[in-house]
Order: sequence, then structure tokens, then C-alpha cells
Amino acid sequence: MTRDAIKEIVIEIIKDIDEEANTAALAADRPLRDQLDLDSMDFLDIVMELRKRYKLQIPEEDYPQLNTLESCVNYLEPKLRHL
Repeated sequence: MTRDAIKEIVIEIIKDIDEEANTAALAADRPLRDQLDLDSMDFLDIVMELRKRYKLQIPEEDYPQLNTLESCVNYLEPKLRHL
């Protein structure tokens, strides 16, 4: 799976959680929580959706690696390589 495809997956999940989220203006290097006003439950919903759709186990200690769109792609790329 390409980096662009992973980025689109994350954006799609965000849109599913918050239909009004302005994902077109996302800066890849800024915290998602700040840009989208995500609370901790929204963030957990993203993690749970990744688990459900792609059978990924993301340990809680890895959550900081999902801080920005870029860091999400960096973290998910090796885990989704086989898809």
C-alpha cells in the first residue's frame, strides 16, 4: 500500500467519525487533534476503526506516533505493507 493510499485511509476514517471535519486543509505535520478539534474519544474511534478495518493492533504506548497525518502514515506504512 502506498503512502498516499494510507493517508487517504486515515482521512476517510476521520470523515466517517466527523462528517464536518475539514480534511482538505489538513497540514501533514501539525497535530490532528489541534487541527480537527478531536477529543480523546474521537482519537480512540480512529484507532478502533483501524483495528476493525485492517486487523491492526495498536498498543496504547504507540498512540503518540499517530499525532499528525505524516506520523500516522509513517507508523502505518510497515503495518499495511502487505495490503
